[in-house]
Amino acid sequence: MKRSEKQAIIDNLIQEINSYNHFYLTDIAELDAEKTSSLRRICFQKEVKLIVVKNTLLKRALEGSEKNTEELFDALKGNTALMFCNTGNVPAKLIQEFRKKNAKLEKPVLKAAYVEESVYIGENNLEMLSNIKSKEELIGDVISLLQSPAKNVISALQSGGQTITGILKTLSEKE
Repeated sequence: MKRSEKQAIIDNLIQEINSYNHFYLTDIAELDAEKTSSLRRICFQKEVKLIVVKNTLLKRALEGSEKNTEELFDALKGNTALMFCNTGNVPAKLIQEFRKKNAKLEKPVLKAAYVEESVYIGENNLEMLSNIKSKEELIGDVISLLQSPAKNVISALQSGGQTITGILKTLSEKE
């Protein structure tokens, strides 16, 4: 591969890294063509962009990106596939789902992840990453928390009105 071709790949990777807030470094080696195709299909359905890259080119792209990614350099060993997405927990859930469907497989393996300016290294972070809430889920939680006190006040007023009516009726009957 010529130097100009390598530079074009690096520039493309830099653009991808800068345009996504979340990306995962995974190892999908040893997957046969059918399993790789199935993984790519699932990635497409979940709006995850899957790219297989050489580690040296990826390292140069990470160095040239706007993000602080030096901690990821240790994970650049063996085969590396990048998963880019707009929601931080989607690739982690995708990896878990793919493994459940293919029970005999240990792949894809999470090598590292860059999620919301935080770096996660190693397979042991997969469960935690899948439990991270997306922006939409957090907004939904905040809205439900904000609605809860209002619902409590309204129900208290409604039940209190019945209590007050009962007390007034009892007092009027005494006279």
